[in-house]
Amino acid sequence: MNHFFYTIFYPLEWLISWIMWAFHWIFVHCGMSDGSGFAWCLSIIFLTLFVRACIFPLYTKQMRSMAKMQAIQPELRRIQNKYKGRKDPASQEAMQRETMKLYKENGSNPLGSCLPMVIQAPVFLALYDVLFGLSEIAQGKMAPIGAFSRSIASQIENTIFINVRLSALFNTATGNGKWTVGIFVFLMCATMFYMTFYNMQHNTPRSQMSGRNRRTQMGMAIGMPLLYIFSGAVAPFGVLLYWLTSNIWSVLQTIYQVNRYPTPGSIAAERKEAREHAREVARREREGLPTIEEEQLAAAQAAAEERSQNGGYQRAQPMRRKSKKKGK
Repeated sequence: MNHFFYTIFYPLEWLISWIMWAFHWIFVHCGMSDGSGFAWCLSIIFLTLFVRACIFPLYTKQMRSMAKMQAIQPELRRIQNKYKGRKDPASQEAMQRETMKLYKENGSNPLGSCLPMVIQAPVFLALYDVLFGLSEIAQGKMAPIGAFSRSIASQIENTIFINVRLSALFNTATGNGKWTVGIFVFLMCATMFYMTFYNMQHNTPRSQMSGRNRRTQMGMAIGMPLLYIFSGAVAPFGVLLYWLTSNIWSVLQTIYQVNRYPTPGSIAAERKEAREHAREVARREREGLPTIEEEQLAAAQAAAEERSQNGGYQRAQPMRRKSKKKGK
């Protein structure tokens, strides 16, 4: 186990060990065998769900912040165009001041989208370090971590999911275990691609769905999942289990985000507008209120009547008084 990670992440690793132990204790008392490998696999899965559930309120806050950021994009572009080409310190400071004022007035934070990832990344690194060091704990080469005593570490290390140990890497997996690791890496790539492609297809403004922007987005949708091929080869299988569970959660979360907080001008935004219109029509019909069209027609008729009472559509122009000619 890397000494740097052990020192920095020890408090988090200690907490992770006890959360996993608690879930395992629950599963055992629900009837699973004490040494059941499936119980420890479920512990990793429920640890993942627990972590993602804890940061979900932050994710929701992030979505609201992103929605506010999207709403003020025209104002941001106006400020940028105002100071375009002006590189002097005074202009740059003024642009920064106006931008920050706009953020403050609208309650938006450009760094809000990074917060859930900042919180989740240490958990992932700590879990990686814990699972990677199970063999050292089991062999007595390293001190126990929290609930992971030498006997429990040995039990987790030798836990088999289908045909591969939780602590196994791709190159240490035996027999058909390599196929299992490969299938999990493929599923990780597939879920990542689907999440990126779904967001690109439904949540991209129509003006950016062609040309260079489209090619760039498609390249990211294909390229980013391929990174799993390299990372999956050096991660313990237990981490792959955590990763795949997290990806499935992310897919569901992305679908929720796209439908609840769509980007203006996107297909998802059009569908949300249509849903809200249908709900409003149903509400008015249920409560016996005028339809939206009837309300708009009544408003137009009232405006026309008001203009008629004020003397037509044009205001009478003041007449200039004729000046008397000299000599008369």
